[in-house]
Amino acid sequence: MFNIIIIGAPGCGKGTQSANIIRKYGFTHISTGEILREEVELHTSIGEVVKKFIDRGYLVPDDIITHEIFITATSQPQQTKGMLFDGFPRTIFQADYLDSLLFQNGSKISLVIQMDVDEDELYNRILNRSKDSNRSDDHIEIIHKRLKEYDKKTHPLIEYYRKQGKLQTVRAMDPVKDVFGRIANIIDDYLIKEGK
Repeated sequence: MFNIIIIGAPGCGKGTQSANIIRKYGFTHISTGEILREEVELHTSIGEVVKKFIDRGYLVPDDIITHEIFITATSQPQQTKGMLFDGFPRTIFQADYLDSLLFQNGSKISLVIQMDVDEDELYNRILNRSKDSNRSDDHIEIIHKRLKEYDKKTHPLIEYYRKQGKLQTVRAMDPVKDVFGRIANIIDDYLIKEGK
């Protein structure tokens, strides 16, 4: 099974490019953002806890994230071509957890794509998104906290996956179509190399 992670700071375009990948390759999309926002919208007990962290710009605790990912990942049909993890893992703990979860199911992470965007552009994108999304975490003070959280807790994953030989970095400042072209080339090259 082909399993891919899309990693990058808030506003880098993970969701947009994940949708493009799913459309082209037919992978199962696992988005922690969507999972958690659904819990918040449904006003579940987990959703109430999650909302407090999101509204303040902090990462949701590992135990909540891993619980939700376990339920989602293990409920996927076995015949899926692969899974695309969007927004997960966000910490080294979560990365270790995901490796263990996949190993138990006879699988592994195949490829990690880091989307690289300048910080000024991240602010612009998130602020523009906030005009339409009405998301509670798309305000300047919260954006600043989210980017600091990313640098502190998620950025170390880049070296984590680089050491595993799985990391590919894509400059994501260009138009969506051009960025996706680069991502597709990376995926296609991997699939050809692995004979999949």
